Amino acid sequence: MRRVLGVPRDYAWGSPSAIHELMGSEPDGAPLAELWFGAHPSGPAPTDDGATDVRALIEDDPAGTLGRDVLARFGTRLPYLLKLIAPRRPLSLQVHPDLARARERFAAENRAGVPLDAPWRNYRDPNHKPELVFALTTFEAVSGFRAPRRAAELLAELDAPLARELHATLLSDPTPGGMRTAFTALLDPATRPSAAEVSAVVAACRQRVADGSPSPRADGIVVRLAEEHPHDPGVVASLLLNPVTLRPGDSLFVPAGGVHAYLSGIGVEVMASSDNVLRAGLTSKHVDVAEVLDCVDYVAAPPIRVAPEVFHGATRVFYAPVDDFELSVTTLADGDCTDGPRPLPGRGPRMLVCLDGTMEVAGASGSLVLRRSEAAFVRADDGPLTVHGTGTLVQADVP
Repeated sequence: MRRVLGVPRDYAWGSPSAIHELMGSEPDGAPLAELWFGAHPSGPAPTDDGATDVRALIEDDPAGTLGRDVLARFGTRLPYLLKLIAPRRPLSLQVHPDLARARERFAAENRAGVPLDAPWRNYRDPNHKPELVFALTTFEAVSGFRAPRRAAELLAELDAPLARELHATLLSDPTPGGMRTAFTALLDPATRPSAAEVSAVVAACRQRVADGSPSPRADGIVVRLAEEHPHDPGVVASLLLNPVTLRPGDSLFVPAGGVHAYLSGIGVEVMASSDNVLRAGLTSKHVDVAEVLDCVDYVAAPPIRVAPEVFHGATRVFYAPVDDFELSVTTLADGDCTDGPRPLPGRGPRMLVCLDGTMEVAGASGSLVLRRSEAAFVRADDGPLTVHGTGTLVQADVP
C-alpha cells in the first residue's frame, strides 16, 4: 500500500474553506470544489513522495494492483474515482451518459479532432458516470423527475404565464412523455422562455414563500438558483425535479440518465472513473442542450437513497447498483478495538481516506498509519485488510 495525495479542483462553485477545514489544511482564498483520489487520466493521484502516481502504478503491474478479476472486467484501469466534494454554489443542471453512448460519442469527438481539453468538448473519456454521494454535512440537491401530477400541482398555484403553460402540458399528458415535452420546452433554444417569463415564475415563487408556501423547499430552490443564474430556464426546471436533503450519514445514488444538480454541503463522492458531464444550464461552462435531452431518463422516480449494510459493528457499506464501485465508511471510537483490529470489508484495488482521528491499516505487505487528511492506495495483492484506532475512514473498492 502507498500513501497518495488528493488532486485539487478549483471549480468556481466550490467552497474556499470547507474541504480545508475537513482536512485540516490552510485555505488560500481560492475555491476548492473537489479533491480527487483515483487514476483518471486528467488527474491521477500522486504518491506522497512525488515519484509516481496511481495510474503509473497500475500500468507497471496491472495484475498485482488491480487483481485478475478486475483486470478481466475493466482492463488496465481503476474502475472508480473517489472524491471529496464541497459545493458552496449550485452546480450545473446536468446528466451523465450511459456506457454505450459514452463510448460512441467519445470516439466521434476524437474522429472530429476535438481536443480532449477543449472547453466545448462533451466526452473526455469513453466511460459512463453513475455516482453515489455520502453526506458529511447537510447536503442539498435536486435529483430525478417528480411525478407529473405532483409537478403540475406545484405549477398550478403560481401566478405566472410560463407556469400556467407548463401546468397545462403536464395536466394534459401526465406521463414521461409529458414531462419530456415540458422539460424540452424550457431548455431547447427553439422554445426556451424569455428572461421576463423566467423572472415572473421566480417572483411568483418568492411571493408564495412570503405567503406561507405549501412547498417551501421547491420555491426556495427556485429563488436561490435565480440569485446565482437569473433568467436561466434551468431555474424553472428545478420545479420538475425532486428536492433532496441528505443528513450526515445519508447517501444518494444518481444513475446514468438521471438529471440532477448539487446545491450545497460537503460529501464523499464515488463514481465510475469518468469526467463526462453534460450540462443543460445553471452554469457558465459549455452547454449542449440537445445532447442532454437525448440522454435524460424522463420516468418519474423518487431519489435513490442507498441504505448501508453494517459489518463488524463499525463499517457501513453502501452497495450501489453498478459493477464499478462500492463505498464503505468505518468509524471507530476509543475502546472499540480492545479485542483486536477490526476486519475491513472490501477487496481488489482500494482507495482509503482518513477523515478524522488516527487509523492503522494492515494487509499482506505491512501496515500504514493514516491520520486526518491522509490517503492510501491499496493493491489487490495486499489481500484482506484490518484496521484499528479511533476516527473515520472511507474506502472505495470494486464489488
